[in-house]
Amino acid sequence: MKLNTIMPKALKPYYRSELRAYRKDIENGNLHAAWKHLERAHVIGQAYPFAHSYVHWKMLQFGFKIKNNREIMGQIPRLLVGGVKSFVGKIPVGNTGGANVPPLRSLPIEKDIQAMFKRAGL
Repeated sequence: MKLNTIMPKALKPYYRSELRAYRKDIENGNLHAAWKHLERAHVIGQAYPFAHSYVHWKMLQFGFKIKNNREIMGQIPRLLVGGVKSFVGKIPVGNTGGANVPPLRSLPIEKDIQAMFKRAGL
C-alpha cells in the first residue's frame, strides 16, 4: 500500500493555479466558474491528504456562501474522511468532490488535467 503525504513539487503549480482562479472568480462573483476551479483543484489534489482536505474545506465554505444545504451537508463527511482516504491511496480517481457526485464514484479525468499529471511525471 502506498501512503501519500505531500503533493509532488511538479504538480503544485497546477493545483495552486486552480485555487488562484477560484479566488479570482469568487471575488468577481462568477460562482459557476469558481466552482469549476474547485472541482479541478480537487481532481489534481485528491491523492494528497492536505490538498484534498483543503479543497473540501473550500467547497464547504462555498456551500455556505451560496446557502446550499445539500453542498454543506455533503462536504462535512468528505472533509472528515477525504484526507484519510488520500493518505492510504484509496481515492475514486477523477471524482470532482462536490455533493452532486457520489463520493466513491470514479470519473473520467479531463484531458488537460491528464496532461498536467503527465508533465508532472505521474
